[in-house]
Amino acid sequence: MPYIRKIERKEIEQGRTPSTPGELNYCFTLLINEYLNTLGERYQTYNDIIGALECCKLELYRRKIGTYEDKKTLENGDVYEVPKEWKTL
Repeated sequence: MPYIRKIERKEIEQGRTPSTPGELNYCFTLLINEYLNTLGERYQTYNDIIGALECCKLELYRRKIGTYEDKKTLENGDVYEVPKEWKTL
């Protein structure tokens, strides 16, 4: 559970963009609680929530983080040794 102060919770609930990991977690928690309250407490609902979070995480990595890491590798050089057989591809 994201333990942020009550004043921060209220500001987030009124639409302020989160500025800390705890506040971002709180936003996720609010949305998940709304979804859970709408669909009810069942294994399927929990499973759907976990699946959506996991896919969101994977898509963020695939679309944004992986691209960012590739850019930084080109800028700063790779820290992993590339096998010789890969260099001929």
